[in-house]
Amino acid sequence: MFDTKKNYNTSNDAIQILDVTLRDGEQTQGVSFSSAEKLNIAKFLLQKLNVHRVEIASARVSKGELASVQNIMNWARGESLQDRIEILGFVDGGKTLDWMKQAGVGTLNLLTKGSLHHLEKQLRKTPEEHFSEVSDVIHNARKLGFRVNVYLEDWSNGFRNSPGYVMDFVSHLSKEDINYLFLPDTLGVLSPFETFDGIRMILDEFPDMHLEFHGHNDYDLAVANCMAAVKAGAKGIHVSVNGLGERAGNSPLEAVVTALHDKLQANTGINEKEITNASRLVEVFSGKRISANRPIVGEDVFTQTAGVHADGDKKGNLYANPILPERFGRLRSYALGKLAGKASLSENLKRLGLVLTPEMEKKVLERIIELGDQNKTVTPEDLPFIIADVSGDSERIVFNIVSCKVESGMGCPPRANLKVSIKGEIYQSEASGDGGYDAFMTALYQITKSIDIKLPRLYDYEVRIPPGGRTDALVETVITWKKQDDPIPIRTIGVDSDQIVAAMKATEKMMNIILTLNSETNEFVSESANV
Repeated sequence: MFDTKKNYNTSNDAIQILDVTLRDGEQTQGVSFSSAEKLNIAKFLLQKLNVHRVEIASARVSKGELASVQNIMNWARGESLQDRIEILGFVDGGKTLDWMKQAGVGTLNLLTKGSLHHLEKQLRKTPEEHFSEVSDVIHNARKLGFRVNVYLEDWSNGFRNSPGYVMDFVSHLSKEDINYLFLPDTLGVLSPFETFDGIRMILDEFPDMHLEFHGHNDYDLAVANCMAAVKAGAKGIHVSVNGLGERAGNSPLEAVVTALHDKLQANTGINEKEITNASRLVEVFSGKRISANRPIVGEDVFTQTAGVHADGDKKGNLYANPILPERFGRLRSYALGKLAGKASLSENLKRLGLVLTPEMEKKVLERIIELGDQNKTVTPEDLPFIIADVSGDSERIVFNIVSCKVESGMGCPPRANLKVSIKGEIYQSEASGDGGYDAFMTALYQITKSIDIKLPRLYDYEVRIPPGGRTDALVETVITWKKQDDPIPIRTIGVDSDQIVAAMKATEKMMNIILTLNSETNEFVSESANV
């Protein structure tokens, strides 16, 4: 075993990041990006996030995939980014190369067999036969002006179980005109110690070879394996946004990049402030929601729940680690519930621009803890309503849905007839939409536009239904809204047995928040408060 305490990667050159979201990420169960989605993701990865290269597709998959690649390449040439786009291709007698000419791609990532077991069982060929066929593809690709990188598929099992075969193949490839050699942990079986040893095995004999590690996360060790690979001397790491990929997924871009920056002081060139936006973009297009506690990009990872933690942060960031939310374009928040303390409440009031007397703060905190004990979700956006409730000043709630009739069904266009009260005035509107809630929002927009109220943008819409399958179960609708030029989103929750009504209740809360916070006077400020 090699000395894993030694960092063999002492070069100041950037560690290259190859993003495989559009190729390997699409192997996630149920994920299929449209042509427009692929183009938008590619644009974001290259221009906003600043990844070095993107692998956008596998050759010869379908006519639709060919059209998607052509679309991306047409855009890339106009931006002089064509050399940063790659595709996966095969040892297939030249069919991949013909496809590449049609697609307009200039870089081939050639899939070959990195383990004797795969070679003998799947291809039923000898090493000599495989090496010769691989060389033929490389030679023909170079004649056509293509750049070539080589994947050693199942390399992780190869160097563990047939190291002689792996080294013979690497020796053969070292004499070929290729750019980079890719080392995939195809089945996600490696530990960091094995990853380190496998890379050192190659670099000790071929020190000038540019190696890149391609990890999978079956043991939840992908991030650690990427770190070990860089420490061992790998010059490139393959990642996917949100860890999308087959089975347990690929190495997650957000966590890998952060770990490389903080733990190895590696330079990747990645724009950290765009990591969260990349995650949200891929989340929307893939339809795969990320867990709230996912490192770096999860909804809750910069939220302190315990009141003692909020107090410690207030007195000197005592509970903050180097993964600061501001690095990723986010802000720390403090949860409200039975564990909340005075500091948690104070921080949330400050962000909402609300000032309370100490007596009122105490009453509000008691109500928050009471609601938490009842297992009810309390968000910062609920504070104006809690304050109005404990103060007995219900007149502070300036927006009410008086009534709303929604007609929706098969064969008839959805329509909504809406009546609302805004600061005591009654307004009414009727509108159609693509669905019941869309019709409601269109009617609301007509009303607010007529009195010069600007609505925030609906950013996310989530429906939570408890398990059990009952049709009369309460539905919790969580809607996230974003105001222009405001980094802090508004998140409102509505609960009802009817999903559309639950969404209306969430929207009603949002309207009260923006009308309250947009008023010229500070709402809910006691006359005795020291403002």
